[in-house]
Amino acid sequence: MKKTIYTLFSLLLVLSAIQIQAQSVSGTVTDANGIPLIGANIYESGTNNGTTSDVNGKFDLSVDQVPTMITVSYTGFVSKEIEASGTGLNISLAEGTALDELVVIGTRGKPRTILGSAVPIDNINAADLRASGQVSVDQMLNFKVPSYNSSNQTISDATAHFDPSELRNLGPSRTLVLVNGKRKNQSALVYVNDTPGKGEVGTDMKSIPAESIERIEVLRDGAAAQYGSDAIAGVINIILKERTDGEITANTGITTEGDGLTYDVGINKGVKIGNNGFVNFTGSYYHQDYTNRAGEPGGDGLFGVIFGDDDILNGNTPWLQANPDLGMTIGQPEYDKYSALVNLGLPYGKGGEFYATAGYTGRNGKSFALYRAPYWITDDAGLLTPEGEEYQGFQPTFETTISDLTFIAGTRNKFGEWNTDLSVAAGSNAVDYLIGNTINVDLLPNSPTEFDAGAYSFGNIIGNLDVSRTFGKLGVSAGLEARSESFEVVAGQEESYVDGGAQSFPGLQPDNALDESRNNIGFYAGLDYDLSDNTFIGGAARFENYSDFGSNVSWKINARQFIADKKGAIRASVSTGFRAPSLHQIYLSNKQTLVSGGTVSNQGTFNNVDEVIKDLGVPSLDAETSLNLTAGFTYKITNDFSLSADYYNIKVDNRVLFTGEIGFDGDDMNVNAVEEVLLANDVTSLKYFVNALDTRTTGFDIVADYSGSKFDAVLSLNLNETTIENESIESPGAVGDAGYEIFNRKEQSRITSARPGVKALVGLTYKLNNLRIGLNNTYFGEVTWQHATDPANDQTFAGKVITDLILGYKFNDKFSANLIVNNLLNVYPDVIDTNGDFVTDLGGRFKYPWEVNQFGFNGTIVKAGVSYKF
Repeated sequence: MKKTIYTLFSLLLVLSAIQIQAQSVSGTVTDANGIPLIGANIYESGTNNGTTSDVNGKFDLSVDQVPTMITVSYTGFVSKEIEASGTGLNISLAEGTALDELVVIGTRGKPRTILGSAVPIDNINAADLRASGQVSVDQMLNFKVPSYNSSNQTISDATAHFDPSELRNLGPSRTLVLVNGKRKNQSALVYVNDTPGKGEVGTDMKSIPAESIERIEVLRDGAAAQYGSDAIAGVINIILKERTDGEITANTGITTEGDGLTYDVGINKGVKIGNNGFVNFTGSYYHQDYTNRAGEPGGDGLFGVIFGDDDILNGNTPWLQANPDLGMTIGQPEYDKYSALVNLGLPYGKGGEFYATAGYTGRNGKSFALYRAPYWITDDAGLLTPEGEEYQGFQPTFETTISDLTFIAGTRNKFGEWNTDLSVAAGSNAVDYLIGNTINVDLLPNSPTEFDAGAYSFGNIIGNLDVSRTFGKLGVSAGLEARSESFEVVAGQEESYVDGGAQSFPGLQPDNALDESRNNIGFYAGLDYDLSDNTFIGGAARFENYSDFGSNVSWKINARQFIADKKGAIRASVSTGFRAPSLHQIYLSNKQTLVSGGTVSNQGTFNNVDEVIKDLGVPSLDAETSLNLTAGFTYKITNDFSLSADYYNIKVDNRVLFTGEIGFDGDDMNVNAVEEVLLANDVTSLKYFVNALDTRTTGFDIVADYSGSKFDAVLSLNLNETTIENESIESPGAVGDAGYEIFNRKEQSRITSARPGVKALVGLTYKLNNLRIGLNNTYFGEVTWQHATDPANDQTFAGKVITDLILGYKFNDKFSANLIVNNLLNVYPDVIDTNGDFVTDLGGRFKYPWEVNQFGFNGTIVKAGVSYKF
């Protein structure tokens, strides 16, 4: 497999070395008032050959021959197609709606406008991303795309440093992320804690510097037949900047509680190479302090119950009276992030282009575990207590070093009428664990106070060859993909796992260490046919073969019909899809310190190929499959106002789930097969991955968009419901024979109600000369946490509106400043109502919900920033 990829790479280098003088067209793109449009899209009509305009609205596009037809589009303006025959073109665009924008996602052939596409697509340019008032890419999308959800996590080990994100509440694993149209590697982490997305593997959206992004295309439809595994909920395509101008930004912010200080600086600069080439550089640094919104129960409802001690329960000890918050730090983690990215394009030959992208992001973060109160861990042998002071317990830290690498190189060429794209991509993500400010009790008085707890890493190498051609009204596309993936687990230092292990997170053990890989190869073909000027139909099919579980065939059919003199369109698609179980889900194993079996103890995750799990009768993981239906319409009511609505119905079968806790059954007289495993491994409960769930997700996406000369307004709404289709969730083998339930009510609610079923965005922008005023209101609908066994302890957290105020002032063409107030009205989630159950809020430690989380709980944040263009 790797030889195949290297052969493709060698062919790529040979093709890119063929230097023939290219022809080009160039000019300037402006609005009706002659103001340059920065980042306008210019494509050679009917091809994927395109570029963007720079800070002065200028562009230079290599083409096969002149004259040629080019199409120019820009967010909020009407697209224009013209014949271009040289240099000095002056192209003026009239204001319009987002429906006129060209997008490359959704078809493997020629780009189409959003209005002309057969599937629903969002196109969000860099200015709109900044107008969200957010800093990271995941939160920008969270506050711009209602069907996308992501929220900060806390007290959840490494999950707090990644923040699971997803489309249509289908889990992080079922959204495919592309960079410049090429598959982005997944993260090294499986979300194994009690958060949304538990048991899933996603893409590290924090690894892509926002300063490098020209726009983001979001395909809200299944696309496995076109792009392969994972594209069940949709596809996010991140398009990087090709500009040759420059910009420096600096920002800072803090919560009104006085914590969570942030500051960042970023630079993006492009350089023109030759007549038509470019190289664009991005560098950025971001710092974030932690926040703390812990509860203040006074007494400890967790250990008061576990120990049966009324003084601890009611707060009648000197330590509890001095620490009513139980010593906790609950909020966003602190971290430093640094990123560098280079994006390169070098035209050559007759319509050829060599392109490359290389990026690296590193993060050093620290979050916190449960505070070890002196009645829980009774001594530290003076290792953590300053000399001469009385022992007061300690709060362990969970520290991560995360690195993410992206590399893409390829060449686009034209052979006769055939467009070709040959590329190689490599990506990796790694996370190293350090457990600080803690001890291994069994090693006292000689325990270390910080521990290397091990590391995870994931990487892939991908080779792609894509070809396309238009035969009159028929567009043909085809391609192949060869991919090699690897997943590695490195054990921690011995002291981190021996005996009881490090408090808060016993390190990864030699038995957990592994280095596994697999290969797959895929072939796809697609047809797009314009039956008439108004009617379009398309289809695609894809075959994939994986070395570890077998093959899959996916297909897709879609159609679009223009109506009302091409002012509107009706569109629909039906497709099948699949998701291969990730290497992480197949091979992950570890121990964690969690609330389990009615106490705080070690819980074991056993991997799917472990003989222990095989002996319990658990089958090997297989691929998930899906059936997607989408139907809707879009209508441009005026040049300034458009409306679209789409219905979707997504059936996922054989879904991979991460089981709930499987522990002792309470019968002390008889030891069953599961309990033998628990005793042999010194854990109170176990978990594993298994195909055992069928779900159906239905909903509507509605978008109303008005774009005027001074006032813009966008209303977007997502209605979403996920139901579990199984009559019963089977417990395979000895687990079922012993009567265990593998996916209880709490775990089921993480699938069906942990994310809002209703999410609405209302964005208003007013432009007055050089002043820009934005007011964004985001409604996060209700979420429900279900108790594992007792419905009386369920709680529904009401929907809330988060209001963001964004003020921007442009002093001149180069210098501007902004003031942003996130969560202007200081809205928090509902407070947890425990109903006497100490697990719900961990004995009062959590004031706000943590297992279901709509929008975090930092409260109001005030930020200010400046920008200088050069």
